[in-house]
Amino acid sequence: MKKENMKKENVINKDMTIKQLLDLDESLAEVLMGFGMFCVLCHIGEEESIEEAAMAHGIELDCLLEKLNEEYSAKRK
Repeated sequence: MKKENMKKENVINKDMTIKQLLDLDESLAEVLMGFGMFCVLCHIGEEESIEEAAMAHGIELDCLLEKLNEEYSAKRK
């Protein structure tokens, strides 16, 4: 199968906690803060899922996940 025909698999998903996300890559905190999500600074936010945090902040989940995965993937190339 050609590389361009392979479906890109997202590493980051809605069920990950903020802590798991930051354990994966601390620099993704910048993406969260860019969306106005300062969960990275809150002890409660650590245990929230990305989905829960997005809902609490009125953030479009799919948009957030897309941006997080783009940033994560870009650093792995």
